[in-house]
Amino acid sequence: MNNIKQDFTIKDLENISGIKAHTIRIWEKRYNLLTPKRTKTNIRLYTPENLTKLLNIVLLNKNNHKISKIAEMSEDDITSKSRELAFSFATNDEAINTFKVSMFQFDKILFNNTYHKLLHKKTFREIFKDVFIPFLDHIGMLWHTETLLPAHEHFISNLIAQKIQLNTEKLQYSINNTNKTYVLFLPENEIHELGLLYLNFELVLRGFHTIYLGQSLPLNNLNYFLDGDREVCFIASLTIQPYDDKVEEYFNEIDSVMDSTKNQFIAVGRKIAKIKHLNLNDNIALYDSIPDLLKVL
Repeated sequence: MNNIKQDFTIKDLENISGIKAHTIRIWEKRYNLLTPKRTKTNIRLYTPENLTKLLNIVLLNKNNHKISKIAEMSEDDITSKSRELAFSFATNDEAINTFKVSMFQFDKILFNNTYHKLLHKKTFREIFKDVFIPFLDHIGMLWHTETLLPAHEHFISNLIAQKIQLNTEKLQYSINNTNKTYVLFLPENEIHELGLLYLNFELVLRGFHTIYLGQSLPLNNLNYFLDGDREVCFIASLTIQPYDDKVEEYFNEIDSVMDSTKNQFIAVGRKIAKIKHLNLNDNIALYDSIPDLLKVL
């Protein structure tokens, strides 16, 4: 992903902001709100600062500030007024837009203030379901269109991970279901763990004992948990890894590990579609998404 662009096209701005390219052009020409660079072939290219300004303009405009009035504001006024508004928002969409601004500005304070405002109106579970999941889905779309820098994705993912871990830590002394241990991990070279972190939170919330092993675990490490008397359920989240040409081999290895044991193995994520045709042991369950898995837990 080293070829992710530092400059943004008008299509990128449309994808990120949700504002049609035609409208962005009007705002640019009529109100001089953005000043893109031009290539030799006259294609508009926008800087990260242009993008942040547009997100702030969208936030103001969606909250009854006319474009003509926004155009009269200074750059500093647009930033400060949008931030004030972000701290007092009322809808999920406004929160998501504010998280976008915080991501592109690397603004931890804006992220935390927005999150704490949400906590006055929603539980953490509601925030994750109503705000973080749609936001992360949008980030995924931006990632696949190469609109997003890895630095932006890492910054915001780490902030969300901190919130999940903080809320999980608050639950650690509420474990009351000790019949089964859930061992959660990601395959080797898999680093996308937000979904698995949240799943760990949900399991602890339900009173289950969990062992969270995290990123990039070699499959042979699971043997350590197979010799004891306690019933174990392994849960693996597969987003990027294994690669498509290796995923069937990976699950055949899981099948051999789980054969003739009393334990269970649950796999969840995008890679599941690649192996649904396999004839796996009955103690192996497959789910397309974490929400699908949560419905049966």
